[in-house]
Amino acid sequence: MKEIVIGVQEAGQRLDKFLGKYLQYASKSFLYKMMRKKNITLNDKRAEGNEKLQEGDFVKLWLSDETIEKFSMGEETERNLAIEQLEELDILYEDENVLIVNKPAGMLSQKARPEDISLVEHIAAYLLQSGSIKKEQLAGFRPGICNRLDRNTSGIIVAGKTVSGLQKMGEMFKERSLDKYYYCIVKGIVKEKKQIEGYLHKNHNHNKVTIHTEPIEGAEYIKTQYEPIECTENENGAFTLLRVKLITGRSHQIRAHLQSIGHPIVGDGKYGDVIVNKYFKKHFKLKHQLLHAGELVFPQTIERKEMIIKAPLPSYFETIINELF
Repeated sequence: MKEIVIGVQEAGQRLDKFLGKYLQYASKSFLYKMMRKKNITLNDKRAEGNEKLQEGDFVKLWLSDETIEKFSMGEETERNLAIEQLEELDILYEDENVLIVNKPAGMLSQKARPEDISLVEHIAAYLLQSGSIKKEQLAGFRPGICNRLDRNTSGIIVAGKTVSGLQKMGEMFKERSLDKYYYCIVKGIVKEKKQIEGYLHKNHNHNKVTIHTEPIEGAEYIKTQYEPIECTENENGAFTLLRVKLITGRSHQIRAHLQSIGHPIVGDGKYGDVIVNKYFKKHFKLKHQLLHAGELVFPQTIERKEMIIKAPLPSYFETIINELF
C-alpha cells in the first residue's frame, strides 16, 4: 500500500486527473475499476474520481509495489529529474504559485518529442533545486506553462508552480485579461500606429500559416496592433523597430500578420525576406528572428495594483538596435 498526502502543488485538481498523472501508463478504465473496488481510496473512503483534491487529503493505493512501479512514470521521470540546468533561468517574478521567466531564443517552450529538453524541464529542475517541489511530487503534478513562444522567439513565459497557479493564469490568458507586448525589427518604414485584422489559416502539414483579409473555412480571426519606435534607412535597406500588442493569440500570428502587410520580421526563416536575412546573418551573425515578448501587464484587481513584468532584450537584439538606429 502506498499513501500520498496531497500538497499545495497538487491541490485544486480532480482526483482522476491526479491519478492519470501519478499512474500515467494505467488506462482510465483500470483507474475507475480500482476506485470502484476501493483499491484506490480518498481519505479512507470510496472515490468516484470527480472529487476536487484539497491540501491535506490523502490518497491510498492498495496496489502492489510492482503494479505501482509498472504504471508510474518510471524511466522518463528519472531522465527528466537528472537534467542539469544547461542555462540559468532568467527569473522575472516568482511567488508560491507562479514563476515568470525570460525564455532565450533557441529553447523550446515545451516538448515536441519525448526526447526533447524544453523550458518546462528546466523549470522542473529549478523548482527541485530550490526546494519548491519534491521529487516524489512530480509524479502527481508537473509544473506547466500558461503561454507558449516559438522556439526562436525570446521573452516572457508564465509557468504555474501549483495546480491553482496554472488554472488562474491559464484563465487570464484565455480571457485575454492580460496585455502582451512584443518588440521586433521589420523590413521597411512604418510611420503610423495601426490595428490590423485578418483571418489566419494554419497548414498543419507544413507548420505554416497564411493570412486572409476575408473569412475562409478553417481560418481563425486575428487582431494585431503595432506602433513604430524608431525607423532607419541606409544602403542595406529600410527598417523599423516596432512595439506590437497581441490582441488575439494565434500560432505565428505576429510573424505572419506583419509579413502579410509587407513588413516581415528580420531574421525570420519561415516568413522573412531572404535577402534581408542573409545580410543580418552575415553582418550580425543573427540566428533567430528579432521578435521578443518584452512586456506583460496584469490588470488591477481588488487584491493588487496593476503589475507590469518586463523582460530585457537579448544582448544580440540590443547590439543590432544600437548599430542600426
